[in-house]
Amino acid sequence: MAGEGRTGEVDVLAEGVQLRFRRRWPVPVADVWAALTEPDRLVRWIGTYDGLREPGGAGTFTMTHEDTPVGEPMRVVACAAPVRLVVEWDTEGGWRVELDLDQEGDEAVLLFTQLFAPGTDVVDFALGWHWYLDKLDAEVIGGPVPPAWDDFLVEVGPAYGRG
Repeated sequence: MAGEGRTGEVDVLAEGVQLRFRRRWPVPVADVWAALTEPDRLVRWIGTYDGLREPGGAGTFTMTHEDTPVGEPMRVVACAAPVRLVVEWDTEGGWRVELDLDQEGDEAVLLFTQLFAPGTDVVDFALGWHWYLDKLDAEVIGGPVPPAWDDFLVEVGPAYGRG
């Protein structure tokens, strides 16, 4: 089934606070890669990207499921289909997200990693990414989408000490 340890894992490292999620699905890696990179699938779970889709490419990324979607500059740092995508965008503190895919038997496994500045309280970020990754689950395996944010927060927030 979708997921594995659904909540994010937080580690305090010398270089900052690392947030990681691991999700798995009973599909080929190529299916997950398509959900991460193809415009018609990307928009269904997170948003839009208008720009060059290659290492060094830049464009505008808009998380269209936010209350007030705002386009932000994004750069593709690495893109090795279908196993690795690294992007950076200008947002609070400058974000870098690494998405690594692997095939383990009949399952595709995604490792999502984001490193924040030392001392960052990542709980709200973890909740947000958890919600979006649940939306990715629905896109990849056709399951139910997570509830609206307020209902999601009631349901999942306590696992993060919120709610």
